[in-house]
Amino acid sequence: MPAYNRLTRILRDRLQTLHLVVLLLGLTFVQALLAQELARKVIAKTAPSYPEMAKKMHLSGKVRLEVVVAAGGAVTSAKLIGGSPVFEKSAVEAVKQWRFQPADKDTRGIIVLEFTSQ
Repeated sequence: MPAYNRLTRILRDRLQTLHLVVLLLGLTFVQALLAQELARKVIAKTAPSYPEMAKKMHLSGKVRLEVVVAAGGAVTSAKLIGGSPVFEKSAVEAVKQWRFQPADKDTRGIIVLEFTSQ
């Protein structure tokens, strides 16, 4: 158990997450978490829509996207690296519309979107 606690502490310290979006959609909400490794500030974001099939089936799940943000702040690519493929299209479409503060160079990071049906 000490190794697990140490690993958890290391991951928490390195990937301190920031709550970015909580969107109430009737009885469902979508929460987005941004890993600290993508330290650029989000200046505009679009919430993902909850897929109709997922609503009907009361599905929940997380999607991990690897994103590349250009120096100018636009998301140039978003690729599913983990999670339910049911939510992939909605998550990728939304994240590609996000805008970040400009920086000196491109940035790569992980965004985790959580789709929860209540």
